[in-house]
Amino acid sequence: MIGYMANNVLPLRAGEFVRVYVVARRWGADAAGTAGRGHGFWTTLATLVVERVLDSLFIVAMLAALVLVIPVPAVLQYAAAGLLAVDCLGIAVMVGLAVAPAACQRLIARLLGRWPALRARAHRVFDTFVHGLEGVRTWDHALPILVWTGIVWVIPALSAWTMLYAMNFHLPWLAGWTVLVFVGLGVSIPSAPGYVGVFHAAAALAVGLYGVAPSAAIGYALVFHASQIVPVTLLGWLYLLREHMSLGEATHARVPPAESAR
Repeated sequence: MIGYMANNVLPLRAGEFVRVYVVARRWGADAAGTAGRGHGFWTTLATLVVERVLDSLFIVAMLAALVLVIPVPAVLQYAAAGLLAVDCLGIAVMVGLAVAPAACQRLIARLLGRWPALRARAHRVFDTFVHGLEGVRTWDHALPILVWTGIVWVIPALSAWTMLYAMNFHLPWLAGWTVLVFVGLGVSIPSAPGYVGVFHAAAALAVGLYGVAPSAAIGYALVFHASQIVPVTLLGWLYLLREHMSLGEATHARVPPAESAR
């Protein structure tokens, strides 16, 4: 919630790194040492990368299903293709890191052989980052990860459809999924705080495909955006205060070095 709140008030999805910092600081406090802080930051960053790749894959998969039943605009199809290419690259890199860490360590040593200090730090960062990929290396985690990812996406789709019903747009359940997918594609690109503009354009475009008039579609987009932004921002601030932290501290903090955990 802190990360979502920060995304609502900071540009370029900076809330993602605020979330990593908050978790790493909590982890570091529990570990009671610099090693814990470094370990927490880079390991948490790895879990964030995994989460974002899974989310992007779900968006692309849902858009592919929507193409079969509604006329999805070509620009969104091209955007989804680009997102899929980035996802495939990210998956390839993560698989390489998780499956062959020793080979990656040798590559780092070869590339940074002339700079011993930089090479040593890169090795430490790599070790702690790969630790965050343990979840994707363990096959027993695959089904729970997929199930929880699906649940995480069903809830906002239900929210989008519920807002349609509340505003007297009697549209099918599929309309909620359409809004979710279009908005998900729109906000995947770093933009203004709170995704102002891209969120509204995507939501209005989605409901417009179901015959909603442009003025009514914009009204829905404004109300739906407010329903998502206001409570999340307030709750995120409360959680930030509970962590005894300011947003300025989280945004200006230096990335901690990854020290050896031994």
